Amino acid sequence: MIPSTTEILARLVAEPTVSRSSNLALLDYVEELLAAAGARTERFAHPDGSRANLWATLGPEGAGGVVLSGHTDVVPATGQDWTHDPFTLREQDGRLYGRGTADMKGFIACALHAALHAAQHPLRQPLHLALSYDEEIGCMGVRGMIDALALRPDRPAICIVGEPTGMRVATGHKGKTALRACCHGQTGHSALAPNAMNALHLGAAFVTALQTRQEDLRVNGRRDIDYDIPYSTIHAGIMRGGTALNIVPDQCEIEFEIRNIAEDDPSVILAGIRSDAEAIAAPYHNRFPHARIEVEEISSYPGLNTASDSPAVRLLARLLDAEPLPLKVAFGTEGGLFSQHLGIPTVICGPGFMDQGHKPDEFASLEQLAQCDGMLSRLVDFLSGDP
Repeated sequence: MIPSTTEILARLVAEPTVSRSSNLALLDYVEELLAAAGARTERFAHPDGSRANLWATLGPEGAGGVVLSGHTDVVPATGQDWTHDPFTLREQDGRLYGRGTADMKGFIACALHAALHAAQHPLRQPLHLALSYDEEIGCMGVRGMIDALALRPDRPAICIVGEPTGMRVATGHKGKTALRACCHGQTGHSALAPNAMNALHLGAAFVTALQTRQEDLRVNGRRDIDYDIPYSTIHAGIMRGGTALNIVPDQCEIEFEIRNIAEDDPSVILAGIRSDAEAIAAPYHNRFPHARIEVEEISSYPGLNTASDSPAVRLLARLLDAEPLPLKVAFGTEGGLFSQHLGIPTVICGPGFMDQGHKPDEFASLEQLAQCDGMLSRLVDFLSGDP
């Protein structure tokens, strides 16, 4: 007997697959379900073997078909004020509460439920599932699977990323580049502070330069009115430096990000920021030759910008049995990697809402999950060649 979406979701939520921790027990459960349905599965492991991506296929071999993509990792629940155990699914008032129900184990449960039903149909086109790890820290884990798939001639025709959109079709999101600026000064006693080079002062000037760049993007930058914030953004999130009040710090680190619309090249924005860093340190070189600000990339992923007449959008219109009203979302996904690195038309559509994700008492409604189950049931019919 095929387990319900809710029963599958309960098992998924019970696995505390916080980013950077193991997701192997969850994958064991998924593979057990899919193996019984005759799916062909393959893992792409992290170098240390602690976690992995999973690629699963039902139906005929070869190109075409649809891939349903989702990440298995969740954000931590530690320190959040949950009213019950975040890793035990709880149903109340038409909602299913638990860490990851919205972002995005709810979609994975629907996808697995659909895959089990697909196994009972004579699929004419393949159905693939792509389950990844460490998405929440910059789409880091999925890259090993993407790189392997890029070497293969047979690719799915369409990708659906099941991040929570309230079951609306999203055709785009901004790209993201996470960066670290390392400011180097010269230490000394605070009683003689003018004889030293305070790295925090370099850092403060650098943050001011970031603000100036951001303001220029807001006023003069390109626009994409489909976004709530219709221009590229620069944001500084972390600043570290100093060890004691009476020591002039010689090190300061700033972590910041660029989120760019498709019309902007993040490398061009970054080149301007690097130029600012050099200009800030230059006046100090005569007295402090080692004064400098080094900017390094931590991680990045490309944006998604799927055309409204894409085959993926047309398919979703059929599956949702309505003309979609596409939107672009503020959060990032692996969709840009499927689109740009593999050339697969990609859209984002899944149950729940992102404003429920990452919060205590995260939930997805039974109504949203039922809508997703219906969409994926029609997808199975489509892949089977049924009208």
